[in-house]
Amino acid sequence: QVQLVESGGGLVQAGESLRLSCAASGTFSRFFMSWFRRAPGKERIFVARIDWSGRSRWYADSVKGRFTISRDNAKNTVDLQMNSLKPEDTAVYYCAAGVVLGSESYWGQGTQVTVSS
Repeated sequence: QVQLVESGGGLVQAGESLRLSCAASGTFSRFFMSWFRRAPGKERIFVARIDWSGRSRWYADSVKGRFTISRDNAKNTVDLQMNSLKPEDTAVYYCAAGVVLGSESYWGQGTQVTVSS
């Protein structure tokens, strides 16, 4: 069993940065870790993913070059550094963990990110 707790959300202006963090319990190092987001009135979508070693990372086209995912297996944390934020990045951001690439088994409760124009 893995429990995930997100933090770091908030209200920022367009162009500013935020860093989200996800703290995990359980056997963290063997999981693919991902960030998803759900904008108001829309479905939850993939944002970024990192493999257990940290050497492979994947990003949605909409965030490439602006967001960076990283992990610290010693601290059981995965972070999402978000730069050059846009109003369309406004969403609830969720941390997720999965053993199989592309198949999330565990989810956090989410943290709200609001970007004003």
